[in-house]
Amino acid sequence: MSLLGRMGRRPGALFRHPGIMAIGGAAVIVLASGGTLVAVSSRASSQTLAPAATSKPVTPSKPKPTPVVGPLQLASVTPDRGAKGVNGAAAITVTFSSALAPLTPLPTLSPKIAGSWAVSGKTATFTPSYGYLPGTTVTLKIPGGPAGMQGLADSAGVLAQPATVKFTTGTFSTLRLQQVLAQLGYLPLTWTPASVANPVPMTYGNLNDQLSAAYAPPAGRFEFQPGYPSELTGQWKAGSDNMLDQGAIRAFQSVEGLTMDGIAGPQVWADLLKAAAKDRTNPNGYTYALANQKYPESLTVWHNGTVIEHTPVNTGIAGRSTQDGTFPVYLRYQFNYMDGTNPDGTKYHDPVYWISYFNGGDAVHYFARAGYGYYQSLGCVEAPWDAAKKVWPYMTYGTLVTVIGPEA
Repeated sequence: MSLLGRMGRRPGALFRHPGIMAIGGAAVIVLASGGTLVAVSSRASSQTLAPAATSKPVTPSKPKPTPVVGPLQLASVTPDRGAKGVNGAAAITVTFSSALAPLTPLPTLSPKIAGSWAVSGKTATFTPSYGYLPGTTVTLKIPGGPAGMQGLADSAGVLAQPATVKFTTGTFSTLRLQQVLAQLGYLPLTWTPASVANPVPMTYGNLNDQLSAAYAPPAGRFEFQPGYPSELTGQWKAGSDNMLDQGAIRAFQSVEGLTMDGIAGPQVWADLLKAAAKDRTNPNGYTYALANQKYPESLTVWHNGTVIEHTPVNTGIAGRSTQDGTFPVYLRYQFNYMDGTNPDGTKYHDPVYWISYFNGGDAVHYFARAGYGYYQSLGCVEAPWDAAKKVWPYMTYGTLVTVIGPEA
């Protein structure tokens, strides 16, 4: 009898598949293959069924709120309202509370100058091609209202109210005047910028860079060219007006066809910066003359640091003495007549050659004398023909003449 026959049927036994039955919570698998019976109890397994994991419901993330831009507002202006001493060549920036539309209306400047506006993010920047001269009051008008400056976002809208900002430019620097005059050969000095790696103000061709440096000169050092005497070098003052400046300004005015007053006014500065931008140097070189009234009286003339003449001369007699001091040549003639009154009251009308006036009626010139090296003139520095003729082409306008020694 088969096992199945012996076991019989238990009430309640349920067959769900041939060879599989459930007995009291144990699973028996019957494999009828070649008469072999194999039973596997679930209790003999080392593995148990874990309860199914309980999944938590996923809460959807809340969308981030769109930031409210708000109305467009003016944040800052550079230069600031009421600023004084402003560098007239510097850029002008207007910054807002949010980004600007690319085609926003732009501010306006008065007086008008060449340059361009550019918009980047929250800022509108004006870059001048050639900025403002000293002492200029600049008015910046920022448009507002329906036709005002426009924000990039729709919620930004336009600037509600227009705004006006005024500022005043400063003055040009004496130090920069000296730097440029030395650079162009109108002073007997060289000037070297402190930063050779970034010599923006020395870059010829950019006029606005020259203008900017006129307000704010770069650091650097001056050095005298070799060969000049202490009577000249001792008068130099870096950053302060001195006689060397006056002579150099007159020389520049002469070359540029300007009125020779020795004053660096607006026209001189304008032409000077253009000359610097174009590297238009002094065509005459640098000349200096020293008249010594110590016996025997003499005149020594330097050109570009080299002595080109040393000659005996005559200076003024008592009552018509030649004044000590340093003076720039302001009038020149190859030939002219000199008129005046002699000590005895008679008038004179003398033909004179190679004339360079430096102090009122006093001039370096040729005048025939039996000898030289004495007090003989009526205030002039009289030189022999050959010496006077030789130095006259060098003693151009602005040449400094120093008179030293005991006056008669």
